[in-house]
Amino acid sequence: MPDATENDESSQTAIDDARVLRGLGYKQELSRRLSGFSNFAISFSIICILAGGVSSFHLGLSSVGGASIGLGWPLVALFSMAVAATMGQLASAFPTAGGLYHWAAILGGRGWGWATAWFNLAGLVTVLAAINVGTYRFAATALGVGHGDADSWREHLVQSLVVVAITGSQAAINHLGIGVTAKLTDFSGYWILLVSAVLVGCLLWLAPGLDFARLITFQNFSGEAGGGVWPRTDQMAMLFALGALLPAYTITGFDASAHASEETVGASEMVPRGIVRSVLISGIAGWALLSAVVLAAPSVVEAANQGEGAFLWILRSALPGWLAFGLSAGIVVSQYLCGLATVTSASRMAFAFARDGGLPFSSAVRWVCPKRRSPAVSIWLVSSAAVLFTVYTPVYSTITAVCTILLYLSYVLPSVLGALAYGRTWTVMGPWRLGRWYRPLAWLSAVGCGGLIVIGMQPPNERSLWVVGGMAAILAAVWFAGERNRFPGPPVSLLTHAEAPRIEIPANATS
Repeated sequence: MPDATENDESSQTAIDDARVLRGLGYKQELSRRLSGFSNFAISFSIICILAGGVSSFHLGLSSVGGASIGLGWPLVALFSMAVAATMGQLASAFPTAGGLYHWAAILGGRGWGWATAWFNLAGLVTVLAAINVGTYRFAATALGVGHGDADSWREHLVQSLVVVAITGSQAAINHLGIGVTAKLTDFSGYWILLVSAVLVGCLLWLAPGLDFARLITFQNFSGEAGGGVWPRTDQMAMLFALGALLPAYTITGFDASAHASEETVGASEMVPRGIVRSVLISGIAGWALLSAVVLAAPSVVEAANQGEGAFLWILRSALPGWLAFGLSAGIVVSQYLCGLATVTSASRMAFAFARDGGLPFSSAVRWVCPKRRSPAVSIWLVSSAAVLFTVYTPVYSTITAVCTILLYLSYVLPSVLGALAYGRTWTVMGPWRLGRWYRPLAWLSAVGCGGLIVIGMQPPNERSLWVVGGMAAILAAVWFAGERNRFPGPPVSLLTHAEAPRIEIPANATS
């Protein structure tokens, strides 16, 4: 049992967290009970290499083969680490549930904050859609049911109904409160590592041979050679770039640690650690896992020809049937918990934005259940929106492209604004900081994000141009048509951080 000293330290930390939050203009409404590990586990569960890495494996393999994993994955993972590091410094300075939206508003003004909020919220809703569609399609194939003709109305209907059931159950669990969700996401963190380790060990042990040259070999699997995943092209550089959507989509969702700031004890230090560690561990573990899958394939050519079914084809070819089925079931559990954690993250973002009047019917969306201290309305709102998006665009690769672009836009915008404000209007940092490395990493993140936007809008994902471009145009029109006169922004959006935490903070503040 904890001794009196530990209890005193915990109480003091809670008071300090509440004072920082009060300094940013908010009272403590959500239940602050997440540990540092729980904060990490939420982001790690959303990144979930057994979700994005597995369900999107064909996006990489069917581009340039093994080189997409061996070379493309670590390259994009390093980019994601740069983004995560700059986000970590911002999260340490401004530990609120709004996360990225608050950072952008405080550092760049209300307009940038408002745009970032919409990009982030839309990205979280679409990534929830992508996760649950991927869960359904993987589970259906793994169980031998199949999912029929992906273009038929009947398949769209079945997919929609199953996604409704999956998403609805995830929302119901979140509705019960952060205590239940935290237990499941903590379990998810351990489960992902366990299943991944067993999978890697089995694949490497039972592989007929280990040809490591596969991981740096470029092959053109566009068109029919890759199961029709990517249109036929002879441009290997573009094909390699398209394969980058696999790691880019997989390593998203680490903003969840920031959105859980107001429920995390010692947020100024624990949140940035959660962000960076979730990306670092996912990057390394994901590289090991997918490299093992490539090495275990009886033939890379035959595997790529399977298209969307490449991962399961390799699994069934390399492992005994019972083992492949058991590991597939373990993967489905991870994918479900990934969606569960995403509902947590998205609902906190919606709650924080509504708290400042940024959403239609904000007074309802920001409501917190007094018994469970969870943002009940926002939980069901984001879950419903995710289901509706799958009806609009059931094409999996397009869903992944859209959510990846929107999320990285919302990640990089505050970092760039921070680089512009660094040392001028932003002079007081949190306890977790990068020092002189912040600005170079922020600009590197911006360049990488620009490249990702271009890649994500290439065929067959042209619809992502209309989704993202249309959204940007609508946001600009709505902002200048009157929203800029109505939306107040976060309470401290017009103050520097040097002033904000020191304004009207009672010495005994606890809420």
